[in-house]
Amino acid sequence: MTRELRLNAFAMNCVGHQAQGLWRHPRDESANYKHPSHWIELARLLEKGKFDGLFLADVVGVYDVYGGSVDTALREAVQVPANDPLLIVPLMAQATSNLAFAVTCNLSHEAPLPFARRMSTLDHMTDGRIGWNIVTGYLDSGSKGAGQKQAAHDVRYDIAAEFMSIQYGFWEGSWDDDAVVRDRETGVFADPAKVHRISHEGEYFRVDGVHLCEPSPQRTPVLYQAGTSSTGMAFAAKHAECVFVGGPSRKKMKADVARLRELAVEAGRAPNDILVFALATVVTGPTDEAAQAKFEDYKQYVSRPGVLALMSGWSGIDFSNPDLLAAAAQKSNAIHSASTTFKNKEQADDALLDKMVHNMGLAGGGVTLVGGPERLASELEAWATECDLDGFNLAYAVMPETFEDIVDHLIPELQRRGLFKKDYQSGTYREKLFGKEPRLGESHPAASYRQPMGG
Repeated sequence: MTRELRLNAFAMNCVGHQAQGLWRHPRDESANYKHPSHWIELARLLEKGKFDGLFLADVVGVYDVYGGSVDTALREAVQVPANDPLLIVPLMAQATSNLAFAVTCNLSHEAPLPFARRMSTLDHMTDGRIGWNIVTGYLDSGSKGAGQKQAAHDVRYDIAAEFMSIQYGFWEGSWDDDAVVRDRETGVFADPAKVHRISHEGEYFRVDGVHLCEPSPQRTPVLYQAGTSSTGMAFAAKHAECVFVGGPSRKKMKADVARLRELAVEAGRAPNDILVFALATVVTGPTDEAAQAKFEDYKQYVSRPGVLALMSGWSGIDFSNPDLLAAAAQKSNAIHSASTTFKNKEQADDALLDKMVHNMGLAGGGVTLVGGPERLASELEAWATECDLDGFNLAYAVMPETFEDIVDHLIPELQRRGLFKKDYQSGTYREKLFGKEPRLGESHPAASYRQPMGG
């Protein structure tokens, strides 16, 4: 029997996230992303359905590879405009009690100390319901907008490894557990002997300072990562607690997950120290027929230019170029798994693009599953069993209709089969996911930053 599944809703603080063009659907409310009520109502809906978390994607930059211009992305709302994902979390946390929030933040554009404070603050403000999706950024436009030069793919992971060591120092080692005494009689709030400076001189960062926050419920947020290159997988195996994978092939996903768990063991961790979430877009309804009718309706709104602009940004390949093979041969620092997919094609032509738009119009980088509750529950169980998955990041086609249908139709069937929880466990995000302590386990590299810093 498949283990109990974890489910995240997958969204972004923007208009057009994965399903390009669907913002035009008459029932879609994505354009309300600017309003607090949009996010508060979504959070309440997800908590009603016992979703584990809301996974918020983000990019710092624009998709300007397609046609060498940002025009298509702007016209089609391809992840632009996009607001900061962190700032909507306190709104949703205030409206819920158990729903967690995994937020994507590009460390390439962050200074270590302010970032450590921001995440600790969110951990405090959510009572320990915050996670961080670690990304290094793949858009040249983002680096240019930040006044930086885009580093090579593997160098970005070297930078990330150094950044993580500093964060672990701040979160795990700067303040002892008993540093805060709050002694009103002596007037001592924190014992200076139990608060430690974090000093780091590396190739990319020089830091010397005390973490600005007292210990938060989890200290280190739950750590997500989505790297699928060999370098990215090695990084995830060492640092991540949850890994986000995509792709429409069970065979490849099974191999990727197996390799990830092998790498975790090589890094001194257990295979099940990592929870693996696969990307899926679910279109459902009360029956298979109702779901299929909804799917056919949705497909009418898919934007071919929007899909191609998104894929151009992901891969670094300009799919508006008539000579696609030449375009695919260009060196790119974008997402390696995306660019490799097309560089390995023997033929890159309009037929390939039509197939790509057909397959990815609603799914983005994942799979689209269509059917009534029984069919979809069986599909999710089969994917999880065959690929050794722990759960799914469920993207939407129409906001919030997709999530309403999941809550009303799919989740009750999953619960009936014993594949999904009927209520939340108590505790922080980490405790809910793993059933263990709120802090990272001893097998995680962050644990080594505690004792040397201890008072």
